[in-house]
Amino acid sequence: MAAARVLVVGDAMLDRYWFGAVERISPEAPVPVVRVNREEERLGGAANVALNVKALGAQATLLTAVGDDEPARVLRRLLEREGIASLLGSDPKLYTTVKLRVIGRSQQLIRIDFENQPEHEVLTQMLADYERVLPAHDAVLFSDYGKGGLTHIPRMIELARRAGKPVLVDPKGSDYRSYAGADLVTPNRAELALLIGGWTGEEQLQERVQALRQELGLQAVLLTRSEEGMTLYDIAGTATVPAQAREVFDVTGAGDTVIAAMATLLACGMTARDAMPIANRAGGLVVGKFGTASVSYDELFG
Repeated sequence: MAAARVLVVGDAMLDRYWFGAVERISPEAPVPVVRVNREEERLGGAANVALNVKALGAQATLLTAVGDDEPARVLRRLLEREGIASLLGSDPKLYTTVKLRVIGRSQQLIRIDFENQPEHEVLTQMLADYERVLPAHDAVLFSDYGKGGLTHIPRMIELARRAGKPVLVDPKGSDYRSYAGADLVTPNRAELALLIGGWTGEEQLQERVQALRQELGLQAVLLTRSEEGMTLYDIAGTATVPAQAREVFDVTGAGDTVIAAMATLLACGMTARDAMPIANRAGGLVVGKFGTASVSYDELFG
């Protein structure tokens, strides 16, 4: 695992948490008053995916574009602290995405997002960096959060495929044509329904997913199904693993953990079918933690 190298490309963000006591309702509006007594800052989005790769014992490199602002400086510091190699393109027209969550009595009361939609493809200018570091990695993971960073990635996928690197995509939106040729995409049920519509049973679901896979030239589709576990659709058919039975505390970032585990294991030479049960266990572990979190090698294999 320590020799595996994963290149993570996508929309990085900063997750901020304000924790406090809730003792009264505001006289100005029917909302709780939170007296903040603790703050936390964590890697979010594609940065959290890279952190999950690192936590599993592999080497991670993050390629992303951020703004020229205070959240970007915090992101750089957190990445350095975690030992994650990074190529951060700085775009003064871009506001580094921040998700602020206010927590009171162990409950999330509100989430406030700070972001803007870039007027141009912010990662296009980093294509030379991508080509330069690609040969040194064993797998490429595209983490798409729909923030505009991965609007046009076919060229990056083409280069990775030509170099013989497994390509994994955590998708977003209702058009997957830009992901054509990837080895694995990992939608959840809601994301898949946006793409293929609702389904009335497993047979119809399988038909639609396999049609999608063949249309886009995907090697496999891994559907994460929450309490129903995961199903992998590939040329051999389907394979399903049940969900890990455990108390769910917070589903934030569970998809990040699953695809990070898949990418790490594929980088080690495993097949998607062999990697899926391990990634499923990783997802089951992370939902028992609060907020954006990761799973260590010892937790997963201990």
